[in-house]
Amino acid sequence: MKHLTFLTHLNAIKKAPLGGIKAQFKLAPETRKIRTMNAPHVAKKAAVLILFYSGKNNNTHVLLTLRANYNGVHSNQVSFPGGKRDLDDKDLKETALRECFEEVGIAPERVTLLKEMTNVYIPPSNFLVTPYMAYAIGKLNFTPNREVAQVLETPLSDLLNDDFVHFEIHKLRGTPKVQIPYFQLNDHKVWGATAMIISEVKELLKPLSF
Repeated sequence: MKHLTFLTHLNAIKKAPLGGIKAQFKLAPETRKIRTMNAPHVAKKAAVLILFYSGKNNNTHVLLTLRANYNGVHSNQVSFPGGKRDLDDKDLKETALRECFEEVGIAPERVTLLKEMTNVYIPPSNFLVTPYMAYAIGKLNFTPNREVAQVLETPLSDLLNDDFVHFEIHKLRGTPKVQIPYFQLNDHKVWGATAMIISEVKELLKPLSF
């Protein structure tokens, strides 16, 4: 879809109901569902930005990043720009915008927030993440920082295409072998919290004739 056409759907996107945890669970393994339902009240707060923008051939793209290798549970994983709320952030919206600027160099004034999505709990790092859908007008130039190994410019059409959803068997830490659902995007497997967020976005947008 051309980005100019996407922009004509903004009011419909704002009014569209959220699929909530039911939509997220379509891309979550059974073991993750159990742990997500028992999120502790002391979980750390974080936010991510789901940014729609004009990419190749002026089609709507969604910004994903490949995290750099580091000593942590989310090393080298695909994610949305985002991170932990700082004490100086007035709210989680500011967290999402600040993190996007720090990670890929997109200034907050280039971004317009659309709507808040359903929180998702990440058990391995004990974060409760609030995703925000947003859009930008005009071409964007990304400047990744050291936390980002690669900027993954992902066509919206790929996110909405059921052919990009796959399953494979894995043995997760401390669990028996389970079937893991994931998106195959930009030659990368996108799973976990990021896949759950994409699943809710996908369910919200598909009825709008994208």
